[in-house]
Amino acid sequence: MKNAGIHIIDLPRRVVVGSNIIGKIGDYARSLFPDAEKIAVITGKIVGRKIYPLVEESMREKGFEIDKVTVQDASTITAEKLIDELGEIAPDIVVGLGGGRSIDLAKYSAHILNLRWISIPTVASHDGIASPFVSLKGFEKPISKKARMPELIYIDVEIVRKAPKRNNIAGFGDLIGKFTSVRDWKLAHKLKGEYYGEYAASLALLSAKHVSISYREISLGTSEGYRVLLEALVSSGVAMGIAGSTRPASGSEHLFAHALSMISKNPPLHGEAVAVGTIMMAYLHGIKWKRIRHVLRTVGAPVTAEELGVADTDIIEALVMAAKIRPERYTILGETGLTYEAAEKLARKTGVIT
Repeated sequence: MKNAGIHIIDLPRRVVVGSNIIGKIGDYARSLFPDAEKIAVITGKIVGRKIYPLVEESMREKGFEIDKVTVQDASTITAEKLIDELGEIAPDIVVGLGGGRSIDLAKYSAHILNLRWISIPTVASHDGIASPFVSLKGFEKPISKKARMPELIYIDVEIVRKAPKRNNIAGFGDLIGKFTSVRDWKLAHKLKGEYYGEYAASLALLSAKHVSISYREISLGTSEGYRVLLEALVSSGVAMGIAGSTRPASGSEHLFAHALSMISKNPPLHGEAVAVGTIMMAYLHGIKWKRIRHVLRTVGAPVTAEELGVADTDIIEALVMAAKIRPERYTILGETGLTYEAAEKLARKTGVIT
């Protein structure tokens, strides 16, 4: 019998956000996984040196055996090697400790090996810290694939505050993109009959509104500001889990960002490109793009091609290419996208290029 209309939602079992709590991770891991014995922590070189020892000590105190696997990039080749290594370690739990690279590799390997995993972000650069989707270099397209939701999301705000501000502000830019991604999703529902989840859309939009209200605190880098930023990133990730796709969090602004990363010789951070894309897509949607631009500028996010470190022609070409990145994903850019002339006019009108 065909199960028409069934919608399955996977959510994290627990989300813990606090200050100076990294030394208590073992307590929370043990309470959620009372029978687990082995843990494998996927991390980078710097985080592995600075933060891993604190995680290791806390986990060992609670009786876990723990292994560290250091990774250097988030590619499919690295993922395949990691999966082989984890096969030898045979952990009960996989932990992603670090930025997007470590989180994505932990998420992907846990999905392939059917293992539970814990997300411990050390930077607020993107909403993948809580989503069941992963993007690795080497996929046939620069798009996310379904993986699995973390069982536990564990965030020490003070550790994130010490991360490079540019990376954290990129996370802010990624969140601001929900102002246009949700509208793109609703547009696709109206014009193409695509599934649209009101609750998931509202939750994603709320994450953008939440940081927009607290943007001055985030700009100052206060603990409260970063808590708002991190909780909004979690909410956005959960919205994707509820929707069963990246739709509520990724629209025309993300298509532009993906195109720009392919075109530019010196691509900006993903969230930075999303921020600039949001300004232009907000203009097309007829919403308050000047307000969005002001908020982004206030927190220190780039709002022009020059600030992104890319050429004006890169912006125009990315706008032209954007709709072709995922032709099945209908957005405000339409099915054919923008002409070169229309793209240039849009970029100039919004002040992205001069």
